Amino acid sequence: MESPLLARTGAVPAQGIDAGVAAHYGDPYAEQRALARAAGLVDRSHREIVRIAGEDRLSWLHSLTTQDLQHLEPGTAAQALVLSPQGHIEHHLTLADDGTAVWAHVEPGTAGALLAFLQSMRFLLKVDLADVTSDFAVLTLMGPDRPAAAPDGAVVAMPDSFGMDVLVPRDRLSEIAAAVEGSGAAVAGLDAYEALRIAAHRPRFGLDTDHRTLPHEVGWIDTAVHLTKGCYRGQETVARVHNLGHPPRRLILLHLDGSEDRLPVHGDPVTRDDTTVGFVGSAARHFELGPVGLGLIKRTVPVDAALRAGGVPAAQEVVVPPDAGANVQITLKRRGALARPGS
Repeated sequence: MESPLLARTGAVPAQGIDAGVAAHYGDPYAEQRALARAAGLVDRSHREIVRIAGEDRLSWLHSLTTQDLQHLEPGTAAQALVLSPQGHIEHHLTLADDGTAVWAHVEPGTAGALLAFLQSMRFLLKVDLADVTSDFAVLTLMGPDRPAAAPDGAVVAMPDSFGMDVLVPRDRLSEIAAAVEGSGAAVAGLDAYEALRIAAHRPRFGLDTDHRTLPHEVGWIDTAVHLTKGCYRGQETVARVHNLGHPPRRLILLHLDGSEDRLPVHGDPVTRDDTTVGFVGSAARHFELGPVGLGLIKRTVPVDAALRAGGVPAAQEVVVPPDAGANVQITLKRRGALARPGS
């Protein structure tokens, strides 16, 4: 579903899974600076949106996901995972409840599988599920000077330290984007958002994860898992890793050699001394850090080991430490400089 903002002068379409929105509008580095230092708006309308209504919605989702949703207050944003019985990540949701329904946005192409799973778990509960991607879209406001409140016309807001996702009627996307731009926010493409996301150590489902990824490996144990809630599918693996062991892999930030004229691509091997130790997830050129990427590597790789990512020399910055799990209390070093002062 192509965004109307692609009709703007200078818009360059994104490719692959992100097709349908703009990669940039002519100056990716200026767009990054606006998002990081001032105020910006990112069109993420290619993401898919699921709406779950009904009086049993919160208790039901609480029982199916890793997050404590039983006590989710209206207007409060949260992240949640759906795990396989073996504890591997199958879905990542960013969500909020508006008092009558839970709204969740997910990666492009994943809403169908998520809804199929949820439908299979409905039983006789009072829940109503719908894919509303054709009617609603995601816009993201970022930067220290971004508006504190959702723009007029938004149906729900999902703020966190990185920015504020707002869901808007798709037929008003251009109108609402123009109003936000009129308040002083610059319109930025997805390339700028992705560069800042990578530098902030924020993994993306399906790019920085694979079919074997455990929540501990990518740091979602901090943000998307509630460790003391009741049973859910995959909880045994989460508890076992957290209390007794360590995950087999860990997320790292790759500082890539800036003298190379290319970036590694998703799925490229991460190697140490010609031995594959992991894979590259996302990579981008950051306006301050230079070329960076996220990689998922074996836990036992020394934290000071020199690596190559798709053949590009790379130094590693620890995101998830090797001793994650086993009841080690870890606070990940998230870069949250995009939050509003006081938020």
